[in-house]
Amino acid sequence: MPTPSATEQNQIAKGLCHFIEQSPTPFHATKTALTMFLEAGFTHLNEDDEWLIEANASYAVTRNDSSIIAFRTGKDVNLGLQMVGAHTDSPCLRIKPNPEIEKFDYLQLGVEVYGGALFHPWLDRDLSIAGRVSGVNKLGNVVSEIVDFKRPVATIPNLAIHLDRDANTKRAINAQQHLPLILGTSNGKSFQDLLLELCTQDFDRLFEFELSAYDTQPPSIVGINNEFVCASRLDNLLSTYIGARALIDTVGDQASLFISTDHEEVGSASACGAQGPFLRNVLERIVDGKASALTQVIGRSSMLSCDNAHGIHPNYADKHDQNHGPIINKGPVIKINQNQRYATTSVSSAKFQKRCEEAGVPIQKFVTRSDMGCGSTIGPITATELGIETLDLGAPQWAMHSIRETAGVLDCQYLYQAACAFIR
Repeated sequence: MPTPSATEQNQIAKGLCHFIEQSPTPFHATKTALTMFLEAGFTHLNEDDEWLIEANASYAVTRNDSSIIAFRTGKDVNLGLQMVGAHTDSPCLRIKPNPEIEKFDYLQLGVEVYGGALFHPWLDRDLSIAGRVSGVNKLGNVVSEIVDFKRPVATIPNLAIHLDRDANTKRAINAQQHLPLILGTSNGKSFQDLLLELCTQDFDRLFEFELSAYDTQPPSIVGINNEFVCASRLDNLLSTYIGARALIDTVGDQASLFISTDHEEVGSASACGAQGPFLRNVLERIVDGKASALTQVIGRSSMLSCDNAHGIHPNYADKHDQNHGPIINKGPVIKINQNQRYATTSVSSAKFQKRCEEAGVPIQKFVTRSDMGCGSTIGPITATELGIETLDLGAPQWAMHSIRETAGVLDCQYLYQAACAFIR
């Protein structure tokens, strides 16, 4: 199989780095993806408007500002859609509603842990804050705005080893006690005052916000041969970017759809999550609300659930089944679990492997150790909700759920080629 050229690899990897840098929260990721689709000629739909769906046309719609669906109707959508799914959220620290803490003249913000975050990597980082704020403007209307401080405004300092000699062997981090952000010294301004200064909307007052801390260190291409991508939120903005890019770049008669939803890291049970009705609602409108037509279309469709996989770590190789340890830059990983934590079947896997073989994309397989638990994805949820044939796939990565993760430059290109082959 020919290896993609350095130019091809770098184009996708650099595009991914730019996408991640523009997307510190699910709100920003959705906005950035929507911009990609609109610049590619997709028509922006609003859920509360009437839709007139035409053949050979392209559309995009968002929900809650944090989930997105884009689709191309092709020659005849009734023949089925090839769908690629991902998620926009990542484990992080979310600012609490009444967050302000003042101790020893320092202004701190209390945080709530979102998803299964690794705590230690959040310490000693240059952190910023971004998300969505909602309130009332000068005209008395409730409005919202997506905001981003875009510079380091907080930190969580480690405790010096001199004050805890067992730090390297026994130190545990308590989320309530040890993770509040330090914004700086108290200067009389409240956190809400700082937010109002950041907003461009003419707010009279703020009522609520959904804000996350994030690492300001930009994504990087790393390694002696420039073979790794290191960045925050690779899980799962890598799949979001590549799925969106694949839908934009494939042109043909095949109807196809891309979806990236919020709240996967906390179970997907929300109005805009994979367990919610967003995808079904859009599909119903595509087939004009006919139940029997929707059932037929789903029966002729298939879903590629795209979420990163655990690459074998050379320092912790014993954490993998010896026959199912994916290697970074050796190709996308089909994820299999007999307890249905992944939705892959022998049929969906065989069909996909044939497509990849024809496209020259190498494939790996992941099965967790039999004595360890297994995570899950949007794949089983979507398969359960819709009854659609599904395959779980992802690029291998290290340090999943850390504030900074690592994946392969070549795997980004391979995953892109695989997604394009699947959509066509």
